Amino acid sequence: MDALEIARWQFGITTVYHFMMVPLTIGLGLVVAVIQTLWYRTGKPEYLRMTKFWGKLFLINFIMGVATGIVQEFQFGMAWSEYSRFVGDVFGAPLALEALLAFFVESTFLGLWIFGWKQLKRGVHLACLWIAVIGSALSAYFIIVANSWMQHPVGVEMINGRPVMTDAWAVFTNNTALVAVPHTLFGALAVAGAFLLGIAWYHLWRRRYDGIDTVGADGRVIPGESSVPGRDRADHAVWIRSLRIGAVVAMISFAGTAVTGDLQGKLMFVQQPMKMAAAEAACHDGTGFSILSIGNVGSKNCDDVVAVIEVPGLLSFLAKGDFSTEVKGVNSLLEQYKADYGTHLPDSPIYGDRAGKEIQYVPVMEVTYWGFRMMIGFGGLAAAAAAAALWATRKGTVPASCGLMRLAVFGILAPFGANAAGWIFTEMGRQPFVVAPNPDASGIDQVFMFTAAAVSPGVSAGELITSLVVLTAVYALLLVVEVKLLVKYVRGGVVSAMPELAHVPADENEDKTPPGGTPGTPGADDVLAFAY
Repeated sequence: MDALEIARWQFGITTVYHFMMVPLTIGLGLVVAVIQTLWYRTGKPEYLRMTKFWGKLFLINFIMGVATGIVQEFQFGMAWSEYSRFVGDVFGAPLALEALLAFFVESTFLGLWIFGWKQLKRGVHLACLWIAVIGSALSAYFIIVANSWMQHPVGVEMINGRPVMTDAWAVFTNNTALVAVPHTLFGALAVAGAFLLGIAWYHLWRRRYDGIDTVGADGRVIPGESSVPGRDRADHAVWIRSLRIGAVVAMISFAGTAVTGDLQGKLMFVQQPMKMAAAEAACHDGTGFSILSIGNVGSKNCDDVVAVIEVPGLLSFLAKGDFSTEVKGVNSLLEQYKADYGTHLPDSPIYGDRAGKEIQYVPVMEVTYWGFRMMIGFGGLAAAAAAAALWATRKGTVPASCGLMRLAVFGILAPFGANAAGWIFTEMGRQPFVVAPNPDASGIDQVFMFTAAAVSPGVSAGELITSLVVLTAVYALLLVVEVKLLVKYVRGGVVSAMPELAHVPADENEDKTPPGGTPGTPGADDVLAFAY
């Protein structure tokens, strides 16, 4: 067993799992804040119901994200102590700000929002949620600042073999981070949009299946009433508006990720040319973009890869913004990397058993090539589905097809897959570096670290495999808990987040307080009801 490979698997499994919570928390939090703002301005009961239902799911995911995120901090010291020593002077500032400022603000004001439904005035209560949402965005910013420094080191000076931060402004305004932050936020909104669309489609379908809603001769929906608490005409408004909001958010976010992704790609061609060349399976210098390549993409020199379908000029556009500039391929870059950074790892104890071994500069092309396409493919699929959903629901409800309903629900996973594929591509494409060198003028070329030097020297493979198994088992259990909780409250509908609807007559169950007044819902339980 190889300690380095086990440590990488452990970090990859726990980080990808944790990141499944992050985009939903960020995206759904923003959507809930917008919906509550609509309730504050209009006083319409369906917006209150939407706020509480989607807010309930947001809280479940937020709590699980906190639980899974704690492990990430400990992994740095446990399995990656050499890496921690190397980046510590730089990472100290952004990670401290993330924990002490952003997360503190986020959690504090989220707590006020949870327990302030009846205690705070509507405006103050709404402001608490917006501050919490802004805090989550700031938290993402500080984390991405740290990650972007690994992709593109700036603002430091090498002293005694370690980078020491000399320009905090350069670190916090790293061009890699300034592009990655909006790309990540748009990706989070894509997840939230699909989440709203899929769940709302399910509830609209169920209302049709149960005979509550019918369709008239003109094809338009006729919302009905049910004796079941909460399943009235306002309930129909909750789901149709949620679906259409989700669809619009999904399409806008895909456009945002496409634009920011293009900017990221152009930066990567300059800052990490091998990563982007491997993502395109561009083995040789040229201008064409591979739609489909076949062959042994795991080969060390890429000679066995053949582009079957290629678009001339598109690779040049992605890299340089024109259609004629020749872009260096993997084989040319491989020789350049060997000349700049050596052909073998240094013969030093810090590299353990890998000391003196040949450096593999070409990342795992199965991951970079298909990960890049999965990221784009899943994102595009979600956007196309959102457009189709807007068309299908133009008359106020969804088709009666059970198959389409299941497709909409499973479609929730598409933007999750796009986000995960994007991050896996970003991190694995950087190998064999954990801190990548930068050949462009804005980077500091001598600041880099091989992944082989980053693992903790005092941790054995047996210890790492034990922690890998334990953490994976714990995370699997947490996944079961998360899914069961979400399914429980999704199936319960609005009543699951507003138990007061089940205890008062249907015409008395909404909060009639005018906008700007003190919130309070007749028949509501104690202040903890929403949190429960």
